[in-house]
Amino acid sequence: MENNGHVKVNPMPRIGEKAPDFETITTTGKLKFSEFNKGSWVVFFSHPADFTPVCTTELSAFANEKDFFASRNTKLIGLSIDSIHSHLAWVNNVRDNTGVYMDFPIIADLDMSVGQLYGMIHPNEATTAAVRAVFFIDPKGIIRMIQYYPLNVGRNMEEIKRSLIALQTADEKKVALPVNWKQGDKAIVPPPKTLEEMDERIAGVYDEKVDFYLVKTTV
Repeated sequence: MENNGHVKVNPMPRIGEKAPDFETITTTGKLKFSEFNKGSWVVFFSHPADFTPVCTTELSAFANEKDFFASRNTKLIGLSIDSIHSHLAWVNNVRDNTGVYMDFPIIADLDMSVGQLYGMIHPNEATTAAVRAVFFIDPKGIIRMIQYYPLNVGRNMEEIKRSLIALQTADEKKVALPVNWKQGDKAIVPPPKTLEEMDERIAGVYDEKVDFYLVKTTV
């Protein structure tokens, strides 16, 4: 805390930057983020508080998609400003009442150190709760996408899944993805960067060509 009683907030990490490293306590034990991230994608998300209705629906949705994320070489890790005891009790309560087991690590960020490191604390929204942030981090530890939601609006799991598939498809196929893209749709071939490439594009045959700068291909 600062002397004036306000929470000190670090600048939010940006897309393309290395994900800040940290060591912490989670529901699955001690964790060093860079080791956890090594060799796999990570979806790192925060929630405002345990034992709250919106958060319960969200983290249950992440747990229900466990096989999807595993198939995409992606690990899940959550965070809130609650104690490890609160996390464990909540996980057990949800399992008892719904049968959903949130067995991915959830960070106990009582001192807000990790939340501040990732810009998850927004004082105009709340000084004692993290907003609903989602960080997509690639196997090299680079932040590739960031999504933010306020305390009173839950995330869209289909959009989180679509975003992950899109990032991985763009990397694998070396393409860009148009508005409302979903798996199975055509992708955009990156635009030419030289006159020679432009002439090759104009003469080329593609799945869909609006003009030399807007060409789509099947991926």
